[in-house]
Amino acid sequence: MNDLVQANEDRELVERARQRDVAAFEELVARYRSKVYGLAVRMMQDPSDAEEVMQESFLSAWQNLPSFRGESAFGSWLYRICANFCLMRLRRKKVETTEAEAQLPEPRFDSEGSLLSHPSYDWSRGTEEKALDNELRVAIETATDSLPAEHRTVFLLKDIEGLSYEEIAETLGTTVPAVKSRLHRARLALREAIDAFYKQPESPARSPRPAPLQPG
Repeated sequence: MNDLVQANEDRELVERARQRDVAAFEELVARYRSKVYGLAVRMMQDPSDAEEVMQESFLSAWQNLPSFRGESAFGSWLYRICANFCLMRLRRKKVETTEAEAQLPEPRFDSEGSLLSHPSYDWSRGTEEKALDNELRVAIETATDSLPAEHRTVFLLKDIEGLSYEEIAETLGTTVPAVKSRLHRARLALREAIDAFYKQPESPARSPRPAPLQPG
């Protein structure tokens, strides 16, 4: 199913669900359940918490559908709900620490407030597909999971889920420049993790392949 067809079908299902059509909403849940759970588990780093967040997110979406104006895609709106529930839980758990913040490189800005030195990596949803092997994928995921919660959230929402800066700022209750700053820091931390990965000569991914045996 291409994006345009899915978007049109989503709009039809959302309109029916707004009229309290339970079957239509159940179809939306089936479409987005794995994606919402995936975002939640990456943010919460705990399957049990992620399952609860997913349930809370869909319940909140059902309750608030009458106020959903359709200015953004249903999936984006749902991701914002999920991210908000994750952040509330993370704040209650006090996961974020000043020590973790201090370990991240400070972003630099020009005189007009724009970020300097942007990473050249492609952090799109195709990153894992382009990874050389599973070891690199694990290194990237480990680095992502080690980010402070709000930096990890911005990275996941922008570079994985494709939300706009404005949508992320609305979700986090902050400004677009703050979102860009957090994303910049997250990308720098991940770039450092990848650089470190390639500097480990013992990794099979970086070891030269043995020459094929020649018939004797």
